[in-house]
Amino acid sequence: MVVHFDDPDPVYPLPPLNEIPDDDADKPNDTYKLTTTSNGFPAVIFGTATFSRIYNEADHISGVTPLRAARLALRYGMNVFDTAPFYGDAEIILGNALRALRREFPRDSYTLVTKVGRYPTEFDYAPEAIESSIARSLRRLHTNYFDIVYLHDVEFIADEKLARRGGNHVAALGEEREQYGLNESQEGEAYTEKDHKVLLRDEKGVIKRVGISGFPLPTLLRIAILIQKRFGKPVDLVMSYCHLTLQNSTLEQFKSAFEARAGVKQVIAASPIAMALLRPSRTLDWHPAPLEIREAAQRAAQLSQEWDASGTGLPDLALQYTFARAREIGVPVAVGLSTLEEVHASVKAWHEVDAEGLTTKEEWVARVKTVQDLFRDVQMLDYSWATP
Repeated sequence: MVVHFDDPDPVYPLPPLNEIPDDDADKPNDTYKLTTTSNGFPAVIFGTATFSRIYNEADHISGVTPLRAARLALRYGMNVFDTAPFYGDAEIILGNALRALRREFPRDSYTLVTKVGRYPTEFDYAPEAIESSIARSLRRLHTNYFDIVYLHDVEFIADEKLARRGGNHVAALGEEREQYGLNESQEGEAYTEKDHKVLLRDEKGVIKRVGISGFPLPTLLRIAILIQKRFGKPVDLVMSYCHLTLQNSTLEQFKSAFEARAGVKQVIAASPIAMALLRPSRTLDWHPAPLEIREAAQRAAQLSQEWDASGTGLPDLALQYTFARAREIGVPVAVGLSTLEEVHASVKAWHEVDAEGLTTKEEWVARVKTVQDLFRDVQMLDYSWATP
């Protein structure tokens, strides 16, 4: 199905701002502090795939909760918003919220990130499609520039060049680097015409920084090297999801390679809950993880009831673990957030890791080991599933 970028957008009207609740729950907890990384990013980035029917019902995204969540995040200093056309109407929902909040938070007070190339019905990396996509996103988000634009899920367009589609890919940095196209002698090669499609030009000056995003780390590294070698300029950012989690933390091994070999200026981790995998409720039917991983995650959720009967034990531990590892290696984390409670919980988790020494406590360390052992026992710890 062809994307029609000029089609009318759905309308999600908001009530006047003075009619939207602004209660104690909408205020930051002064105890919690959100620090920034060395490159000026907040430790936590607000991911807005949650502003879509992928993760939430229509009445949620059409109400005032997205605005209240975004406002609370900004009040905490969580001032980077990550969105995409692929996330249904998320750009529209976020754009409406930020426009309504413009007096308290003008455009220069936050960083706006979107993506191009992947859409709900297809991929289209053609230059004219990207130009139309950017124009539509500018309109939806009520802005005249983007701080960052990613080429979205490049592995679907470029050659994956993987020794195996599912598995632990850390060997791509060592003994299997040739099979992954990562030998130094292979740098700058283009393996197929597909690789040439991964290119974003900004001829109108509306994009400040450009990045690539996707899932398989070896493919992202190979494409980042290819861009640097063929165009003489490194990509500004690389974002990978589900690779700094309780189930898979291999981004730790790849980060230095992105910087040293491809000149990438900022690596970003996304989805510490592994696309809802590490939540107590049943994993979404579309989740691409193998059955062994999904079953191990459910066992972890059941075990977590022993230390938190409310059901938040596993996602809290997952956030804390990712934040701890991200803090150690110096990367911000994009977290999908839906509600005020989730914003508070994310900042609280960061504070516990950053300021309260949570990761030095024996009980916390034991819980992490218990959960990771469930994945290890079925040989799925640090396993990257095949891109569907």
